[in-house]
Amino acid sequence: MRPEFDMMLTRLMQGDMMKLIIQIPCLNEAETLPGTLAELPRSIEGFDLIEWLIIDDGSTDDTAHVARAHGVDHVVRHRQNKGLAAAFQTGLNACLERGADVIVNTDADNQYPGRYIQALVQPIMEHRADVVIGDRQTDHIEHFSPTKKRLQALGSAVVRWIARVEVRDAPSGFRAFTREAALRIHVFTRYTYTLETVIQAGEKRMIVTNIPITTNPKTRESRLIKSMSSYVMRSAYTMLRLLLLYNPLRSFSWISVPFFAAGALLWVRYLMFVLLGETGRGAHVQSVIVGSALLIIGFLIIVLGLVAEASAAARRVQEETLYYVKKAAYEPAVHESRRREVESDL
Repeated sequence: MRPEFDMMLTRLMQGDMMKLIIQIPCLNEAETLPGTLAELPRSIEGFDLIEWLIIDDGSTDDTAHVARAHGVDHVVRHRQNKGLAAAFQTGLNACLERGADVIVNTDADNQYPGRYIQALVQPIMEHRADVVIGDRQTDHIEHFSPTKKRLQALGSAVVRWIARVEVRDAPSGFRAFTREAALRIHVFTRYTYTLETVIQAGEKRMIVTNIPITTNPKTRESRLIKSMSSYVMRSAYTMLRLLLLYNPLRSFSWISVPFFAAGALLWVRYLMFVLLGETGRGAHVQSVIVGSALLIIGFLIIVLGLVAEASAAARRVQEETLYYVKKAAYEPAVHESRRREVESDL
């Protein structure tokens, strides 16, 4: 048995054996979780190991017990509810620590059919993508209202513009990440991870691709969307915040345009009156004063953008440092975890 153990361990350490971990953020999902787990695969071509990981985000029901009873390999718990974004990031870190080469994120309400996981990871296995997003083709989801469909399309278009990546369904939580992509993702927002991870992927020049999927019948109301107006406002605030965070100079430049334009128009108006000889005794001086004030405001906004850009550069350095810290921290744990897995399999 020892030669077989050494051979398998060598393959694992050299990266010849591939490990997939499917993570599911959960909050009081004892009723819906069994149906979700029943659809998850235990074998996919190209992977030697497939494990399931649950992030229990402060559940007050039997979510953790149900997960273990249905064969979940790892349960990570928050003592109190921290929100979906924090649960997602906790899951990524836990998967990395446990040696995942590819990480799939799905929802506990069984919205995303597990049969699509094979197609979701395929672009990664073929080295064509760093991040793969399941496109729910929201125009065809029956329980989505026309207003929600239009808002989903508009939101995805805005995210495409901000991130400069081709994403068709930005709010979709059905995603696959390479290990390298997961190491580089650090979610800061508290509301949802879906928008920020796409924008980070674009900022860090990751290759993002989409695969078309369908959805299962609705099992419960969304806990993220309390009302359509609340969802729109929070999503808009999140996108604005992310735009300012990741593209500050670009953002402040757009904000300054109306001020520069209005100031310039007022100055043009005043110069026209000068040419017409109608500026005697201080006439139309208001255009000069207001126009100058608007131009100064526009200039100050650009200065703020430059300051914010310097801060963003410092943040990028910190993110790169965090990437190497995480990589160094997880690698020893990965080796030990993989050794234990080989021993248990033999």
